[in-house]
Amino acid sequence: MIAGAVMPEEFADTTAVPSASRNDDVIEDDKAAGGRRRPPQRDLLIGLTECVALWHDANRTAFATFPLGTHREHWPVRGREFRMWLSGRFYEETGGAIGGQALEDSIRILEARAVNDGPMHECFTRIGYAGSAIYIDLGDPSWRAVEITATGFAVVEKPPVKLTRSPSMRPLPEPEAGGLIEELRQFVNVRSDEDFMLVVAWLIAALRHRGPFPVLAVGGEAGSGKSVFSRMMRSLIDPSAAPIRAVPRDDRDLVVSAGNSWVLAFDNLSAVPVWLADALCRLATGSGFSTRMLHTDRDEMIFEAARPIIINGISSLTDRADLADRSVTIHLRMMPERRPEDELLAAFERARPRILGALFDAVSRALADIDRVRLDHPPRMADFVKWVTAAAPGLGWDRDAFLAAYAENRRDVSEATFEADGVAVAIWKLLTTGPDDKFEGTATELLDAVNAMVPEFARRSRYWPQNAAQLGSRVARAAPLLRAKGCIVERRHSGSRTITILLPQYRFA
Repeated sequence: MIAGAVMPEEFADTTAVPSASRNDDVIEDDKAAGGRRRPPQRDLLIGLTECVALWHDANRTAFATFPLGTHREHWPVRGREFRMWLSGRFYEETGGAIGGQALEDSIRILEARAVNDGPMHECFTRIGYAGSAIYIDLGDPSWRAVEITATGFAVVEKPPVKLTRSPSMRPLPEPEAGGLIEELRQFVNVRSDEDFMLVVAWLIAALRHRGPFPVLAVGGEAGSGKSVFSRMMRSLIDPSAAPIRAVPRDDRDLVVSAGNSWVLAFDNLSAVPVWLADALCRLATGSGFSTRMLHTDRDEMIFEAARPIIINGISSLTDRADLADRSVTIHLRMMPERRPEDELLAAFERARPRILGALFDAVSRALADIDRVRLDHPPRMADFVKWVTAAAPGLGWDRDAFLAAYAENRRDVSEATFEADGVAVAIWKLLTTGPDDKFEGTATELLDAVNAMVPEFARRSRYWPQNAAQLGSRVARAAPLLRAKGCIVERRHSGSRTITILLPQYRFA
């Protein structure tokens, strides 16, 4: 019998599905000789899963919870880890190897029981929530977690939530109480204390069990340590075998990465393609993704959750207004004396437990105060701002200082995004230098007007709208940038399709 084969008393689980009765029927091989053979391997294996609790999630994906040693683990029924456990269980009980077809047949039966007869539970990756507590999976062999409540944090042996893992997850250190967030400052070569405050704010947001989460866009010259910075920030929340990665090829690869990780970190982007910007916006705010499952014609793979995201690159990564609206953008400075990376990471590893403790203290304060926070003028990503505002006293911050730092960052990002949008700049030039400081007309008339504001090489660019339909789409994207500068933008569809853009002194009739 392998370790954990018998369900310890503390693992008694009312969600366990009764296993099928063991097949005791015998089949006569040779009636004359009276020979008999053992029950099929499939039936033997299913009979050995009495200690397994079968369940499914909202997408009807089957999971198994089983004891191993002194703890219990949660894995997909069709995953590699559960297959290995079943194979080992069969060997230890019978001394033989399970056949491939028998193993596959057993998994199909267990999957059907989990989906049809098992209870439904919410499953979490790295960070879960139950009642009024947040649970952070430490990722250690004992499957312990940190429980954060409004009164503090503690390590618990058996978290009450279904925290699932992927093979790429790596353990977090056990947090130490009494740490100060200022210890992180030596590892973060940002330009100002306000930028450091925003980095910490992103970390606090990433420790919440649900989004929306701002995208952390990291810029800086070559050699400013963007990759090392991104690796360290991710390791504070969600260590991984591959902490920073290249941009995925398509939506499906992005969804697979999001399903197996809590934090996504994409390294060394030269630009953000249109499809990726749209996907990151949806992933930051929790919009759903749907893609066809492999080897099927009709089955869909559904992913509906938000994820904290880090992107880094030399050039600006938030040129699109929708992505800029959902981002916190910081710039790293060149370090006058760059430390060897191995020394830097070793010092960071020593400080990580204390930094984690300081972050968990702030999350505890946020849980205690979140219901009392009121924002007078909620900005975009208001849930993020409200959460960090509630956590601010736990970090020793003045709440107004964080709100001022975030507002200034928003203004800087908005201005940079405005300058990168040729259509927005041309419309602004039309309003501020033309004979009239307003425009009212059709998209075709607006295209003629803005064409006169830009040189010929710009009009010939593939990025410049070539017809009224393309311009209409670009105006919709530029509207938030123009409003940030005080303009009023309205589109009317009664009669002719009219676009009206005014400077602030005008008002609509």
